[in-house]
Amino acid sequence: MAREITTPTPDGAMDAHIFTPEGASGPLPAVVLFTDIGGLRPCYFDKAQTVADDGYAVLMPNIYYRDTAGAVVPEGKSFRDADVRPTLFEYAARLTPTAQSADFEALVTTVDAEPEFATGQSIGVVGYCMTGAFALRMAAEHPLRVAAAAGFHAAKLAAADDADSPVHLADRIRARVYLGHADKDELLPPTQIARLDEALAAAGVAFTTELYAGAAHGYTAFDAPAYDEAADARHYKRLATLFEETLGV
Repeated sequence: MAREITTPTPDGAMDAHIFTPEGASGPLPAVVLFTDIGGLRPCYFDKAQTVADDGYAVLMPNIYYRDTAGAVVPEGKSFRDADVRPTLFEYAARLTPTAQSADFEALVTTVDAEPEFATGQSIGVVGYCMTGAFALRMAAEHPLRVAAAAGFHAAKLAAADDADSPVHLADRIRARVYLGHADKDELLPPTQIARLDEALAAAGVAFTTELYAGAAHGYTAFDAPAYDEAADARHYKRLATLFEETLGV
């Protein structure tokens, strides 16, 4: 139950997909779901539909629309392939905080314009890998709209030498936050987890962090070697609880 749309931004036309439960057309509570660095692909279409089936309208944008529409990783290839990774890193490097802010604004506008979404109501947002930081940033920049923000096997959330890290935005977040961390994740070591927890606590944010013991970075992506079925199932349970308690379904 997906519909493709295009929404204008200052940097061009953003292609995106809206997912709803079978037999439901809306209006439904809104969830924005950001893909990992691999971009749009079957794994994330399945993920967005699974979240939607709990009673939400899920908006999944192409985070790389500035460079290309649709999928970036060719069919039969993987974002781990040596001839694919450089392109992904090149595109990802253009997703600066300024670019993200423009996209967040466009996504909120889309939620308020499309019939599947409950207009003017609270929004949930979730990101994976590098976009766990997007979820926190969107919550900080739209505190009156984003009621729930989640990140799974998120990366670089609180690097000490990164002035653009979302850890510096903790005092602007009003959403409830859930973070499901991969075990022994080089992209988010214990020092960063502790630094972010401290910042969220100091800011009075209602948050939960959980370490998925034994689960590696990328544990929710069924097209990745790190996929962990049990950890993936737990991630859906945690996400369902978060959205149920904040978005009212």
